Amino acid sequence: MEESNYHWADLAAEKVIEEFKGNKLFVCAAGITPSGTVHIGNFREVITVYLVSKALMDKGKKVRFIYSWDDYDRLRKIPKNLPKQELLKKYLGKPTVDTPDPYGCHKNYAEHLEKEFEKELPKVDIHPEFLYQSKKYRKCEYADQIKYVLSKRDEVKVILDKYREEKLEDDWFPLNVFCEKCGTDETKVTDYDGEYTIKYKCKCGYENSIDFRKKGIVKLPWRLDWGMRWEYEGVNFEPGGKEHSTPGGSRDTAKEIFEKLYPEKKVPIYMMYDYIIVKGIGGKMSSSLGNVINLKDALEIYEPSVLRWIFTSTRPNTEFAISFDMDVLKIYEDFDKCERIYFDKEEIKNEKERDKQKRIYELSCIKVPKKIPKQHTFRHLTTLLQIYEMDVDKTVKKFKIKNKERVICAKNWIEKYAPEELKFKVVGKVKAKITKEYKEALLELANRLEKKNYNEQELFNEFYEICNKFNLKNTEFFKAAYNVLINKDKGPRLAGFILAIGKNRVIKLLKQLK
Repeated sequence: MEESNYHWADLAAEKVIEEFKGNKLFVCAAGITPSGTVHIGNFREVITVYLVSKALMDKGKKVRFIYSWDDYDRLRKIPKNLPKQELLKKYLGKPTVDTPDPYGCHKNYAEHLEKEFEKELPKVDIHPEFLYQSKKYRKCEYADQIKYVLSKRDEVKVILDKYREEKLEDDWFPLNVFCEKCGTDETKVTDYDGEYTIKYKCKCGYENSIDFRKKGIVKLPWRLDWGMRWEYEGVNFEPGGKEHSTPGGSRDTAKEIFEKLYPEKKVPIYMMYDYIIVKGIGGKMSSSLGNVINLKDALEIYEPSVLRWIFTSTRPNTEFAISFDMDVLKIYEDFDKCERIYFDKEEIKNEKERDKQKRIYELSCIKVPKKIPKQHTFRHLTTLLQIYEMDVDKTVKKFKIKNKERVICAKNWIEKYAPEELKFKVVGKVKAKITKEYKEALLELANRLEKKNYNEQELFNEFYEICNKFNLKNTEFFKAAYNVLINKDKGPRLAGFILAIGKNRVIKLLKQLK
């Protein structure tokens, strides 16, 4: 497909190219503090940066995609779903990287959360360059940048005070220090020599003088740290969540400080991304409660390309719901429609919309197939799986399904999220009590199935012929059939269902009514 600017990622890429003319390398950045489970809302930032990076590369540009783990941030609060709560409380105020892993499988709390997320990203073919801020600060990598910011503390204070109800104290310094004795940042800088040496005092009573070129125990506050890293890494694009994007919020102040401190540099192109609602998990997502859906959870239900499509087809500044309820069926249907549009198998008259849908598909796919794959609807797979007692391999083999991944997702959805009315099991022995008139009608159906091979529409027509012959209500006939086959009043569309079960198996069950 030819390059287009119908997609929001392409438009963002164009803005980046225009703003940073002459750049040979474009740096796109994302990041988060690993303070709790990295959830699907956090993933929105990563995939937003990935898509803009991909759009830049599609335009022939060289891109560096970085993802910062802000694991030198203090532990502020503890998600309620974590074990060893009392132990973790002892580490409040200390860096997340110095907090123990409550699960005991990683070196520390931050690493546990980082590796959990890093393990899943390759499954959606996203491979950023990970930067660990604890390592960079502790190696004193930012010593010169910290010195520069400290030299501008008066200008910084004026900007921050504009957005504060309570002004910063006159002896305030834009620097956090982790105490060498107790490990917390409950400290105050008491003196600075104008070069690299500061004095600090901690609430625990400890005080010391250190050279921050040699001891990496200092860190810039968030709003200054953000802008400092824009300058240090040469960032050209970085989005931010809705909470950072309010007037006077962290993005506004970081931008203003950056422009004051680095007037010769340009602020990165910004894109606000909105919240994600999760449907079908019971209750609202909350990081502090630990009631969240992460990337691994989502990939249990959504194929990688379908999950990418959900985000690719929605503008970042739009709130949307990622569903685990019945809407999952519709999401898969919409992805399949997008796929048909890409391969010109679905008519769409609006040329711009067609090009937009093709670009969405192109960006969603981990690898765009050369021809349209055979589509098995997610809804139909939920039926087939239950016919074959949730046996993935048997289902795949019986119906010659090449996309095993979708079958596994369907199985996971049935077992974890599907409503009870959608679940069924084909009986081995008929237990339902059927009245004489409907027994006769169903035995007639068995006889007709023995005599002829039907397609779905032909079989559907036979139901109505049988109902007319025996003067029966169609709805009651269907109800009787479902009761015989799955011991429920309702089920999948009957004609297709019978063909999927296999007519010989259905005939045997119906003949038990004799």
